[in-house]
Amino acid sequence: MENNFDKLKIGHKLFTSRLMLGTGKYKTTKDGIDSIQSSECEIVTVAIRRLPTNFKDDKTNFLNTLDWKKLWLLPNTAGSQTAEEAIRMAFLGHELACQIGQEDNFFVKLEVISDPKYLLPDPIGTLKAAEFLIKKGFTVLPYINADPMLALHLEDLGCATVMPLGSPIGSGQGLNN
Repeated sequence: MENNFDKLKIGHKLFTSRLMLGTGKYKTTKDGIDSIQSSECEIVTVAIRRLPTNFKDDKTNFLNTLDWKKLWLLPNTAGSQTAEEAIRMAFLGHELACQIGQEDNFFVKLEVISDPKYLLPDPIGTLKAAEFLIKKGFTVLPYINADPMLALHLEDLGCATVMPLGSPIGSGQGLNN
């Protein structure tokens, strides 16, 4: 993708596209593949809980049809209700990145959502998990509430960026702030 923008730097990686796409919620497998390929995005986020532990050998998973030499996997810890669960998911995400040839990929979209009813990020669990993962060498992109003080604390810890929510997950409200 050619553009006139500066490259986006997250951690040690440079990206031309600023678009990140998720892999859930597509009506069909073909829709997911077509969307990712036609978008020219370079970062694809995947919920670790939704993947088989050895997805490289899983012929039914559409992620195996993507060109991981052109795309960067951003594993996310969706579904983690505690910092400990999110940490475990982050390490599994790194293992999956290794399976697709991205041994140097320690990226993680950190999601700690302790209340399944409201699906809002847990700021304390997020801080705790982020601190641990950064010490272990991960490039952490935490999903947080629109809270500038929390964002500053996460920046002080060494998070590569923050990803504030626009509206509650599943609300269909789009950007609310």
